[in-house]
Amino acid sequence: MTSLRRLFKTVPLLAMLCVAPLTAAAPATSTATTIDLSADASRLASNDLARATVFAEASGATPGELARKVNSLIAEGLKTAKAYASVKTRSGATHTYPGYGKSGKIDAWRMRSDLLLESSDTAALSELLGKLQNSLAVGNLVMVPAPATLKKAENEAIVDAIAAFRARAAVIAETLGKPYRIKHLSINSSGRPMDMPMIKARGMLAAEAAPMPIEAGDSQITANISGQIELLD
Repeated sequence: MTSLRRLFKTVPLLAMLCVAPLTAAAPATSTATTIDLSADASRLASNDLARATVFAEASGATPGELARKVNSLIAEGLKTAKAYASVKTRSGATHTYPGYGKSGKIDAWRMRSDLLLESSDTAALSELLGKLQNSLAVGNLVMVPAPATLKKAENEAIVDAIAAFRARAAVIAETLGKPYRIKHLSINSSGRPMDMPMIKARGMLAAEAAPMPIEAGDSQITANISGQIELLD
C-alpha cells in the first residue's frame, strides 16, 4: 500500500516534466569580421554574326496604292535574298501612317515594310545588301558575337574574374594576418557590340550596285564578381 502511494505521488511530477516546454539555447552571435569586395575581367569576342534591316517606304493618296508599291518592292527583295542560302531572311514590321492637311483631315498616307537579314557569312551579306540597295533602303547594320562565341568569351571572363576575386581576397586576408573563407558570390556579365548605323540609300542603278563594306571588329565581354569574405580566427 505504501508503494502505491509513492507511485501516485511520483506520476504527477513526471507528467509535469513531460509537458514542460524546453527552452532552446540562444545561438551565439558571430563576431567574425566580414568584408565586401568585387573584381572584374574582360575578354574580346569576335563579332562574327551580322544583322541588317532593309526596308521599302513610299507615300501615296490611298493605303491600297501604297500597299501595291511597297509589297512589290519587298517581294522583289525576298526573291533576291533567296539566292543567298547562307543569309537568313524574315519579314519585319509593317506600318502605315496617315498624313494630315491643314484642315485636319487625312490627305496622304505613308507606308514602311521591313526585311530582317542575319548571317555569319559577311561576304555574302555584303554582296546581298549591295544588290538590295537598288530598290530598298538599309536601315541599320549591327555586328555581334554569335551565341556560341559570346558564351565562350563569357565563360573565360568569369574564370578570370573569379581568379581576380580570390587574389584580392588573399591580399586583404594576408594584410590583416588572418585566414578567410568566401561567404557568397554574385556573378554578372555584359557585352558591348559595335553598332554600325548605315546611311539610307536607294535609287541606285543595277550596274552601280556594289557590296556594302562591313568591318566586323570585336565586342568586349566583361564579367563582374561581387561577394563577401569572412576572416577566420
